[in-house]
Parts: sequence; C-alpha cells; structure tokens
Amino acid sequence: MFGRRKLQGRTDEQLVLMREAGLLVGRTLVMLEEHIAPGVTTAQLDRLAEDFIRSHGGIPNFQLVPGYSHTLCTSVNDEVVHGIPGDRVLEAGDLVSIDCGAEVRGWNGDAAISVVVGGSEAARPEDLALIAATEASLYAGIAAMRVGGRLYAVGDAVEASVDAAAVRDGYTYGIIDEYVGHGIGTEMHMDPQIPNYAVSETGPKIPAGFTGAIEPMVTLGGTTTKVLSDDWTVVTADGTRASHWEHSVAVRPEGLWILTAIDGGEAALEASGAAYAPVS
Repeated sequence: MFGRRKLQGRTDEQLVLMREAGLLVGRTLVMLEEHIAPGVTTAQLDRLAEDFIRSHGGIPNFQLVPGYSHTLCTSVNDEVVHGIPGDRVLEAGDLVSIDCGAEVRGWNGDAAISVVVGGSEAARPEDLALIAATEASLYAGIAAMRVGGRLYAVGDAVEASVDAAAVRDGYTYGIIDEYVGHGIGTEMHMDPQIPNYAVSETGPKIPAGFTGAIEPMVTLGGTTTKVLSDDWTVVTADGTRASHWEHSVAVRPEGLWILTAIDGGEAALEASGAAYAPVS
C-alpha cells in the first residue's frame, strides 16, 4: 500500500541538527498563538512567521514546495489542510489550524496546531472537543512508535484514540484518509508515508534514529474532502469543521524525542506512557 522500502535512521549528530529546525518551528507556533485574535488576517500571521523564521537563521521550507509561496498553511473552519494565507479576517469562534515548517542547516521540521480564535470562551463546545480529540490522537500515534516496532502501529493508535473520544464525547469524528504523515529529514516530505488510520498491513520496521511527521486530521463529520479552485485548500465535503495536529518525531533506542515540541515532548510522552529520550 505505502511501499516496503527499508527505512533509514539518523545518527545522534543528525538528530541534534534536526532538533534545531524542529525547535524553531515549535517556537514559531508558540509566537503565532499569541497573535491569533479577532481582526487579524491569515496573511498577517504568515508575515510574522516568515520574519521570525528568517530572523532566527531558518528558511520557511513550505516556500521550497513547487508552486507554493507562503510560510504557513492556515486552514479555517471547514478547511482541513493547505489553506493559503490571504486577506481572510479571523473572527471570534473560528477554528484555525496552522501548519508550519522550517529548514535549518539543511535539516527540516514540520508541525501543526489547532486553536479557536478568541480562546475557549469564544469556542463552540464541539470544536473544543474536536481539537482535544485530535491532539490526543497525535500523541497516541507518537507513543506507538518504538525501535523494532511496525510503522503502521501509528495509524492503529490514532484511530483507536479517535474512536474512544467519539464515544466519550458523543460526537461523530471522521479521520481524513486522503492525507497522511511522512518521513522528514533533509527534505520536509520524504518516504515513507505514515497513515493516520488503521490499515491491514503492518508496515516496515522502525529503525533507531527514524524521523517522521505524524499528523492526524479529524473532522466533526464525514471523511470526504474536495480541493478548492486555488488547487491547494482542502475542505470537508459536508462543511463540517476540521482539526489538524502534527509533530516531527525521532525514534531512539531509549525512547522518543518530539523534535518540534518546546520541551521535546517530555510532558506529553510521560502522560502517554512513553519514554522521553532526547540526545543528551
């Protein structure tokens, strides 16, 4: 389904370099969270992100994708992924997913968050539940990764987490299956593809030093999507809202290192029962 090429790992020295890129992405997203507010345009967020990344020695790696000239993907409400920044003015209660990437010294980081404009007081309860369920599924998928384990255990864990959240929350959640995670390293998008849902195959074994971007996209309804006339923006076919979360992760013999998390993922991994294992 996704190919059976043997996966390659990174050395500890390479992981340290990837952490530079990942940490810059994480810090950019934290900075952007402070600026997401009613009245702000998605283009303004994009300019803030580009200035921040370049001023800290990085290159916005989304701009290296042929045909794309922005630093971020800003997907609002029913937009799932690949939303193009522009003159759209954010309003209180909007659910916005921000996807960001950076390259530093030839190595890449990629991560995404979802927030409600105006904070929880402005949010619909179902949007807060969706965001929480999607973020929890991200960490469930990450926690399923281990040296010698099978890569597609990630999708099994993501789907199980989303299904459990649907029962708990009383909402219908749909996992988008047209867009998946990926390997990351000297390029932002590399083999292998990493599904965010259960598949019949077990997938290749994960080697020490493997680096991948895990990115579940979950809706408040169906899983069918369509691409708008801009040839980038993906929206839900039924108009329901979507959430997107992503982290770049390194798998080490001792455990996991979330390269795009400010704390390296220590708190989230502990909560998920996984070992936190940065390169010292």
